[in-house]
Amino acid sequence: MSGRYLEDMVVGETRQLGSRSLSEDEIIAFALKFDPQPFHIDREAAARSHFGGIVASGWHSAATMMRVVVDRAMADGPGGFIGSPGFEDLRWLKPVRPGDSLSVTTTVTDVIPSTTKPDRGVVRTRYEVTNQHGETVLTMNGKGMCLRRAGTA
Repeated sequence: MSGRYLEDMVVGETRQLGSRSLSEDEIIAFALKFDPQPFHIDREAAARSHFGGIVASGWHSAATMMRVVVDRAMADGPGGFIGSPGFEDLRWLKPVRPGDSLSVTTTVTDVIPSTTKPDRGVVRTRYEVTNQHGETVLTMNGKGMCLRRAGTA
């Protein structure tokens, strides 16, 4: 399968990108390195917290989402994505617990051809991450810079 370019992006298009599960060991290892709060790394402290047990760092949830996105992009093959100027409105809506399987859905919300660089444009995308119960655990909006196919600029 060939990769995706600006011309392939359609406002309103929704794609299911895949899923990935998080084990308790993965949650603790990530948190020890990047977000060592007690409810992420200490079973007893987490049990006493308002979470009632170990939960993943929100940053781990976001990194897991990104892994699913990149895995799908790699499966699609070489394409036109060349980077991102950033994300907006990142929301952690529900805790992610050990054993949760996170599924990523994207919806294209805008496609903006560049007025100064005709070989590219920006794609705005809404990301939604749900757990195995269909509960939304994370949402955010992103911008991706995307090349146009050669000869279409």
